[in-house]
Amino acid sequence: MLSPKAFRDAYDDEELAEELPDSPIGSLRDIQYLYGKLYTLATTGGGEYAPYLTPDAADDLIDTDDSLLVVRVDVSGSEPRLADDQLGAVWSTRYTEGLIEKVGHCYFQNRGAGIDHSITHKSGKNKSPERLGEYAKHRFTRWPSEDAVQHLIKEHPDGWIIDRLAEVADNEALLTEIKEEVQRQISGDQTALITVQVKTESNEGYQWPADVDVLMEGMRAQRLSKLVTKNKASDSSGEAYDLVTRERSRTVGTAQDPINYYLGKQREKFPGLDIEEAWRSHPISEDAAVTVMNAEEFVEACTYRTFGTKVYYLPYFFGQPTPEKARKLYGLLYRTAVDDEDMTPVEKAYEEYKQHRFDETALRFYVSAVMPHQMSRYDVFGETLNGRLHYPRQLAIAHNHLVKNTSAFVSEERDDWTAPMPTNEKWELLASGNNRLRAISTGWYFYQTFAERDDTDADADDPRIQALVNVLSGEPIAVDVLLEEFVSRISSEETDDEYDGFPSFLVASQFAQLCALADGDLELLTTFDPGKEPITHEPTYEEYTMEIPDILATDGGHPADAKLESFIEETPALAPDPDGPSITDERRGAFLLGALVGDIGSYQEYSENRSTTLVDQYPVKSITRSRIKKVTQETIAKTLTYTRQEKKEGKSYPGTKADYIVDRLRETILDPDPDEWEIDTDDLRFYYALGITYGMNDHPDWDKVETDDQPDLEEEY
Repeated sequence: MLSPKAFRDAYDDEELAEELPDSPIGSLRDIQYLYGKLYTLATTGGGEYAPYLTPDAADDLIDTDDSLLVVRVDVSGSEPRLADDQLGAVWSTRYTEGLIEKVGHCYFQNRGAGIDHSITHKSGKNKSPERLGEYAKHRFTRWPSEDAVQHLIKEHPDGWIIDRLAEVADNEALLTEIKEEVQRQISGDQTALITVQVKTESNEGYQWPADVDVLMEGMRAQRLSKLVTKNKASDSSGEAYDLVTRERSRTVGTAQDPINYYLGKQREKFPGLDIEEAWRSHPISEDAAVTVMNAEEFVEACTYRTFGTKVYYLPYFFGQPTPEKARKLYGLLYRTAVDDEDMTPVEKAYEEYKQHRFDETALRFYVSAVMPHQMSRYDVFGETLNGRLHYPRQLAIAHNHLVKNTSAFVSEERDDWTAPMPTNEKWELLASGNNRLRAISTGWYFYQTFAERDDTDADADDPRIQALVNVLSGEPIAVDVLLEEFVSRISSEETDDEYDGFPSFLVASQFAQLCALADGDLELLTTFDPGKEPITHEPTYEEYTMEIPDILATDGGHPADAKLESFIEETPALAPDPDGPSITDERRGAFLLGALVGDIGSYQEYSENRSTTLVDQYPVKSITRSRIKKVTQETIAKTLTYTRQEKKEGKSYPGTKADYIVDRLRETILDPDPDEWEIDTDDLRFYYALGITYGMNDHPDWDKVETDDQPDLEEEY
């Protein structure tokens, strides 16, 4: 395969333009066709038969001894006879780069067994001389007698050459001589290409298959005959407009597809498809079908596996293909195909972007995830042609920025109180990191926060797959799905003996993910529930802006009061609705109750040395609308008990313990009464869990570490 520089040198603008489609990319088929064209140009070059040739199939034989056996036949006379010149009837030589095009090899894999459509045949590995002699005989006893080849005897001007080659099969003396000559030339087991040279005019020399049009046409006819009979079809072909070239021609219905997408059994795309009539559902001309098949190496290079699915991330330039776009795309595909670094196509595209090799706004991606459903059947998730590198890249930036620089996760250096949410350098989603893009593109990003599943048994209903495809394609994820998955994971870890204590780092990670997805430049959250709409809005946390007014410091105001106030105001899902009472008030009530439970629970654990706290007493899965009033009453009662206890012990402070939470909780929990709340359970429980995390982290920042390290946030992931 040509390097990008060699590709650029090999084809000028005019030559390249002649090979490119003359319409904008508008379908998966268009992308496959363009990939196939570029791959063919880089391997076998242009020309009528180039798409049919498969030089890579025998590249392991190049420049090895006795790797090419050539049976030489003179058909210029009244009867065929073997060559008697210096090279003889069978010529054993080295298969070299210069002979690749000459032998015209055409091989295709089919269900683990390959088949040669050309008169040139590649033997199996290390075959005996006797076996190679048999293969040499088959060039005359089998290939010329194939139905597709036989048609050419009457239809092609040089069909008589096929007839003469078939006559060799009727001459036992010639066949015996061919086999014996092969055995004489080969001394041991050998892997080889076996082909023919033909002399058609008495005054001319012997010609390679590529120089004899009827032999190449026979190869083409053999290959095309397989495009209409796959999956037990008898003849899935007919006249129609090719969906790639938009020209009327003979189209085929069972062409092989690198994504197995247009085969007769693709139930997602064509339910109830009649295989015999498949050419009507997705008509593609014979030549276009073969070109599409040649896209396989580039298509495979742009895939990766996760959650039991195969993710396709196929780049293309928006609009009409031009020579310059084609060269850039070829460079991207070539480097993706030959680069053996352990990176997803998303990461590789980002590396290309960082090298300024393309304009991000012009590059699009076909995105889908395909899961085998049954034998030869597949489930397809979230197919789109409008994927953009912007979405996973910006999500990585937004998440890193959130946990590194916003007041939700970081307090100002001069502030002696913690930020609302905890951070942890060892917890991937709570620290800025360079692997964020990889985590997003592989789905690890959601693996850490969604409900755990048995990954050895892939499930078509796995919401992590849909979330991954959504992010890659820029489609929003349903808030309801996120909340359900988050709460399920929290409840699971709360009750799992493997985990010690409340999973506050998990909840903080989920909240960071929720905020990053709500980034205003991405808008990757959606809901049909008006009550959840505030959750889809981007928070307004500022960078190191935890301003503590001096008046609070001098008049005895609690720094936690200002922090709670600003966190609520800057979180749209919690902030009071200016238009009046709403579900947001109920969500804020659940959050405040969680914050009080977390705060008092921490007090019980660290000051009272109690092994069981309110956090254990009121786990997330126990919280419902009908129970929230009782939990609130009992928790507030605890604050009064501990207030009296501490004041008896000599501590002095105005009001009651955690009154900055209690006062706000009373306001929200009383109006409306929880018995009349409408918030759904997952919404209620997640924000209760978020409150617990907040309350457990609400204390003086005695572990603060000062640092002047301020990396480039725009590109640090």
